[in-house]
Amino acid sequence: MSENFILLTGCSGGGKTTLLEALSALGHATVPEPGRRIVAEELASEGTALPWVDLQRFAVRAVAMSKADLQATRGAEGPVFFDRGLIDAALALEVSGGPPKEVTLPDRRPYARQVFVVPPWPEKFATDAERRHSFDAAVDEYERILRALDELGYEAVLLPRLTVRERVEIVLQSFGSGKGEP
Repeated sequence: MSENFILLTGCSGGGKTTLLEALSALGHATVPEPGRRIVAEELASEGTALPWVDLQRFAVRAVAMSKADLQATRGAEGPVFFDRGLIDAALALEVSGGPPKEVTLPDRRPYARQVFVVPPWPEKFATDAERRHSFDAAVDEYERILRALDELGYEAVLLPRLTVRERVEIVLQSFGSGKGEP
């Protein structure tokens, strides 16, 4: 586990990517969501490893990409913020009929103990070319994530529905980083 690997997870459409972009603008190292990168690649190549076509193939790719992201950032100084990651991918693989999350996550805590979780935010949720699932499906996923974080020994820090600036302040204050002003 790396205490400087900070995971942002939770409900789709809850503001994770916006928060990640704000942290990046302050000079923090960030890693974009594996799922969005995979979907973009698959759509560009007319591939089928898409969550609405073949969830298991998509999840296998997401696990591999998340592991590669962790490996690529191993020597980073200071915090590295991940928009989703290996836990999300392991849960998707499990839901698709793949192995249980405990098998996919041999290192049960590859991220810092505190994980920042965005709750469902119906007013902000929107589908697009890369996010085709319903709000109800997003809430189901959010609930699975919360259960899994608890089972894996993480402390879920729920981020209230506040401005991006206020969320950035909460995240940075919770682990003592004073880098940049939101």
